[in-house]
Amino acid sequence: MIEKEIKRRDFLKGIATAGLAVAGVTALAGCGPKTTEGIKWNEEADVVVIGSGFAGLAAAIEAKNAGATVKVIEKMPTPGGNSIINGGDFAAAGTAMQKEQGVEDSPELMLQDMLKAGLYLNHVDKARIVCEQSKDALEWAINYLGAKFARLTYHGGHSVPRTHQTESASGSEVVNKMLAKLKELGVNVELRRKFVRFIQNEEGRVIGIEVRDGYKFGDEKSGTPVFIKAKKAVVLASGGFSQDVKMRTIHDPRLTEEFESTNQPGATGEALREALKIGAMDVHMDWIQLGPWASPDEKGFGYVPLFSERVIGYGPIINPKTGKRFVNETGNRKERADAIILIGVPVIHIADSYAVEKQVVPSTLEAGLKNGAIKKYNTLEEVAKTYNIPLQPFLAEIARWNSFVAKGKDDDFNCKIGKDAKPLGTPPFYVVRLWPKVHHCMGGLVTNTKAQVLNQDFEPIKGLYAAGEVMGGTHGAVRLGGVAMADCIVFGRIAGKEAANEEPWA
Repeated sequence: MIEKEIKRRDFLKGIATAGLAVAGVTALAGCGPKTTEGIKWNEEADVVVIGSGFAGLAAAIEAKNAGATVKVIEKMPTPGGNSIINGGDFAAAGTAMQKEQGVEDSPELMLQDMLKAGLYLNHVDKARIVCEQSKDALEWAINYLGAKFARLTYHGGHSVPRTHQTESASGSEVVNKMLAKLKELGVNVELRRKFVRFIQNEEGRVIGIEVRDGYKFGDEKSGTPVFIKAKKAVVLASGGFSQDVKMRTIHDPRLTEEFESTNQPGATGEALREALKIGAMDVHMDWIQLGPWASPDEKGFGYVPLFSERVIGYGPIINPKTGKRFVNETGNRKERADAIILIGVPVIHIADSYAVEKQVVPSTLEAGLKNGAIKKYNTLEEVAKTYNIPLQPFLAEIARWNSFVAKGKDDDFNCKIGKDAKPLGTPPFYVVRLWPKVHHCMGGLVTNTKAQVLNQDFEPIKGLYAAGEVMGGTHGAVRLGGVAMADCIVFGRIAGKEAANEEPWA
């Protein structure tokens, strides 16, 4: 029993006092070091880029080509971040490859697809720029970098095939060409250099950073402090925080360590948090995407995503408990991931030899069969027995799927049937198990269309730019497949050019 009631006046007084205390803490957290007293600059460059994925490398190339001196730092022992291990899918609208294959597309259609998937939470101005500049960014990758793209594919949530896949079905095709271009320009990625904090002057301008040189991932005491002066600007391209379990469960408590991630181990959020400490604004931090095409039978990203996403529209996804379909196979990533999680156990995706030979890159199939994540069976009965699927409901569902394929229309879930799909029935049959993994953080720092990071007063933080997954708002609630590559390169290039054009502070 409460013996003494709190009076309203005392309550309000307490709230006010607490509010002042919180405001004071917030101010201290956001102010950052406002003086360079005691700091001895060890190195300098016009533009300092943090991160070596698509966005960071694009920014570095454009800054260098704009006449700036450039440094690129990377905390991991190898460059490339998530970009070097992604599936090499680049979404772009109105391209030559689309026209060659009779696909009618436009930036406006791509934008409408992004907005629909993003539940209309997207920052439309930035999403529009990605769509309008996607074709140019792809051509830049092909004509300037020399990257090779071999096929046009379809991803769930897009209206038409607009995903251009690299020849190797890997983002390494583009990252390696970017690294080679930077080396040709006289810039090397400086590895094992972990960003620690931003340095600001008394006016709040970002004038440099502190790093730990010789950092060993996982040992936060490793390395020695080095201060790098950024005479014009810093570009933050540090990626998302899918591997930071503590951070991601703050924003989405479901995403505990029980959910693996497709990301490389260094996809942690400390660089983003440092930007927040100096007053940057964030957005959509609790919209964290799970890849519905991931498999529990392999670590990280693996090969199953490159198999499953290629055969959507050619083969059904089945609930092994019932033998029935339960979701639109060509729906966006959130639709599919949420539906699988509700099933509560891994589901299966099945395709026959016709679909697999037509859609899946041979090296992907070979690697997936070798690591055991892709299985091969001679009959549907074998499939049912292996995965404990009720046989008759399963066979009936395959027959129903085949009827939809034959007429080109799915009456149950409105899956987009592949234009050259055939009824499933040509053995051998290939099967993968699917269970979502944490894949992409839609949330991040608020930026304007020049890639400048905005503060809590909606004004640019002088000398600070951001691009790639660390930049939030563009994708809204759900990022469509292949659009990350476009986003990173489009805004990486913008950030690099803008940073190089800043007036030097020193």
